[in-house]
Amino acid sequence: MKFSNKQVLITGAAGFIGFHLSKKLATLGFVVTGLDNLNDYYSVKLKEDRIEILSKFPNFHFLKADLCNKESLIEIFRSEKFDYVVNLAAQPGVRYSLENPDAYINSNIIGFQNLLEACRKFPVKHLIFASSSSVYGANTKMPFSVNDNVDHPISLYAATKKANELVAHTYSHLFKIPSIGLRFFTVYGPWGRPDMALFMFTKSIIEDKPIDVYNYGKMKRDFTYVDDIVEAIAALLPKPPQPNLEWDSNTPDPSTSFAPYKLYNIGNNQPEELITFINSLEEALGKKAKMNLLPIQDGDVLATYANIDGLIKDIKFKPKTSLKEGIISFVDWYKSYYLS
Repeated sequence: MKFSNKQVLITGAAGFIGFHLSKKLATLGFVVTGLDNLNDYYSVKLKEDRIEILSKFPNFHFLKADLCNKESLIEIFRSEKFDYVVNLAAQPGVRYSLENPDAYINSNIIGFQNLLEACRKFPVKHLIFASSSSVYGANTKMPFSVNDNVDHPISLYAATKKANELVAHTYSHLFKIPSIGLRFFTVYGPWGRPDMALFMFTKSIIEDKPIDVYNYGKMKRDFTYVDDIVEAIAALLPKPPQPNLEWDSNTPDPSTSFAPYKLYNIGNNQPEELITFINSLEEALGKKAKMNLLPIQDGDVLATYANIDGLIKDIKFKPKTSLKEGIISFVDWYKSYYLS
């Protein structure tokens, strides 16, 4: 399916998922505007190298801008006339939120509200925004379901993502902005962030340095390869949600609404122990890891496991990439980017 001349804004386009999604949508024929503030939370050069690759697409153009600058954002919307918006701009990371909470309020709350205001003033056909599996917080019922209550976050990052879902629903109701929130589950792959476990582990093992393994490697994560994520977003983009006429206020389902609003999990639907993840990485690198086995950290959850029934039903979503294949792809990229 081609989408020639359909205008899409991707915020956080210089980021990990934003880069891959921008490339995917440009390939499909969208006119892609990539927006990013290129902050220094991690390597600016890595972000610039992603943008350099994207700039080779004639239907991609990059804007350096910050969602926290409301006036600038409104001017961008006034001049560009977007059909679709995908918000991937955020301050990521659970642990960093313990050190710098202000960054999360500014980027994830204020920046997102500014974006919603822009979508209100210059209506779009569909807004998709990144939430996170972190919103499940203290929940222990597995697999995590969008139909369950998520009112007990255990990190500020998770709380800001839950806030995004609530504010987006309000704008969807009041101003009829069709909105989908996507709860991502431990996304990994080539061009990943340096603060993510796979990147840090790979770097340390190659450099013969020990890695910190929390909860003694017994945590489970629903590791999801980035290509599977962007395939799902691309399939959802031309399918804005409709109000659910069967929504019952006596038994409210958090995943859907009387407004044009919906939530989905995007995960691999197959959690793996952290130690299994490390073993697969050792195999891909051909080298054993030196491990510091440590107790669980504040803000971490013991396990994540995505119920993806909604995506299966609505877009026939099926993750295609095994953990072993995905780790090999990452290692190949890491070696070519950093060691060649």
